Amino acid sequence: MLLLGHRGYHQSHPENTLEAFAAALALGVDGIETDVRLSTDGLPILFHDRLAPSGTPVAELTRAQLEAETGHPIPTLDEALAAWAEPLWNLEVKTPAAVPVTIDVLRRFTRSHRLLVTSFCHLVLAEVADALGIECGALCAHAPADPAAFLRSLRVLHPRLTTTVWPFEPLSETLIDAARAAQLRLFVYDVETAAELALCRALAVDGVILDRPELGRPG
Repeated sequence: MLLLGHRGYHQSHPENTLEAFAAALALGVDGIETDVRLSTDGLPILFHDRLAPSGTPVAELTRAQLEAETGHPIPTLDEALAAWAEPLWNLEVKTPAAVPVTIDVLRRFTRSHRLLVTSFCHLVLAEVADALGIECGALCAHAPADPAAFLRSLRVLHPRLTTTVWPFEPLSETLIDAARAAQLRLFVYDVETAAELALCRALAVDGVILDRPELGRPG
């Protein structure tokens, strides 16, 4: 089971910063989950929220303006990937507008890095997979009424769509069995306690995105 730091280790550092990523990797996680948005100056910045602290949409700010608002450096996708080649990078593309520049950056790293592009906008994933030939993952917010049918529909969307990513709450053996039947990996996010992590291990999920990466340390 893979363990990923959710936006790095943001208990001790601002989330989605190089410092947060370094801290999570120092705790022994297998990879990093982060978010890609497009700034108004055309940069693929790593930032989760749609709005800056002032309430201004991030898409209407330059990186420098966003850094001034947050009080800390905002890395770009290429800066983060250049810093670490070994981890699995789970890259959530937050908006369709960020797709072209994300593809352009990732072309330089597909041979040297382990990459998984995810999105709640599933059609975006087909575009990325067609352009780069890398694995993609469908983010899902709620368990569907018919998990098996839903997961089969994802599997036929694109052969490179190999992973589904779910919150912890709807996790069940039924969902896991449906993912296995569709030949999809299953990752889980919103895992916040040792007990939740233990259940994920017991159910043999493929990956867990941890808000507290220290939970994954042995002992």
